[in-house]
Amino acid sequence: MNEILYKVADRVATVTLNRPDKLNAWTAAMGREAAAAMETAERDDGVRAVVITGAGRGFCAGADMSLLTSIVSGGLGAGAPVTRRSPLPEISKPVIAAVNGPAVGLGFAVSLFSDLRIASETARFGTAFAARGLIAEFGLAWMLPRIVGLGNALDLLLTARMIDAPEAKQIGLVNRVLPEAGFAQAVHEFAAEMAASVSPRSTRIIKRQIFEALDQSLGAAFETSEREMRASLECEDFKEGVAHFVEKRSPSFTGR
Repeated sequence: MNEILYKVADRVATVTLNRPDKLNAWTAAMGREAAAAMETAERDDGVRAVVITGAGRGFCAGADMSLLTSIVSGGLGAGAPVTRRSPLPEISKPVIAAVNGPAVGLGFAVSLFSDLRIASETARFGTAFAARGLIAEFGLAWMLPRIVGLGNALDLLLTARMIDAPEAKQIGLVNRVLPEAGFAQAVHEFAAEMAASVSPRSTRIIKRQIFEALDQSLGAAFETSEREMRASLECEDFKEGVAHFVEKRSPSFTGR
């Protein structure tokens, strides 16, 4: 059985972690398949948004315990590398984590490095690392405070406690919480609406601006925005953006 399922509909690629009997616990094979799926979505001009979710009742329960056990008994050489740079911020298209259940440890990191997080009302989140004798892995010490603030990041990382969807929404970890019933379809419709209504050129550049600005001064970010705005004013999608508004019709963006 493939550990990742991949499908495209309505210009949305859905990447599903597919070990439902293990709450989609992460394995080396899953990591390879997930990276390949994201590369496929990135190359496909017919894809304008990506949804990552889990099969069954979980999003991702973290690294598979058999992998951790093998590292305990045999050292790092006994398993896949513990640390791998997340490819998600480098994907130019909007990435939405549809968190349908527990997102723990590595699963928490996957959701965090997505651009948007939409949670089912049954979702739960936890860092887990301190409870396993580990540290803030996968760049979480950099990313988590930028999303939820320093105090909330320290709380989640130092206590390793689980939080539910309402608390995740309250601290800004997730963008919205939706009912469990019809959750997958609701997220797909949200992503499809994004894919249809905004310029893929704009989302690509805005996403790059956001991540570059995290390490820029205000002046540098302003200069970048001026340069990109001048380029936007000469692109096809700008002309279409004005035309569809004036003509009161749906947009037909090309990404150019």
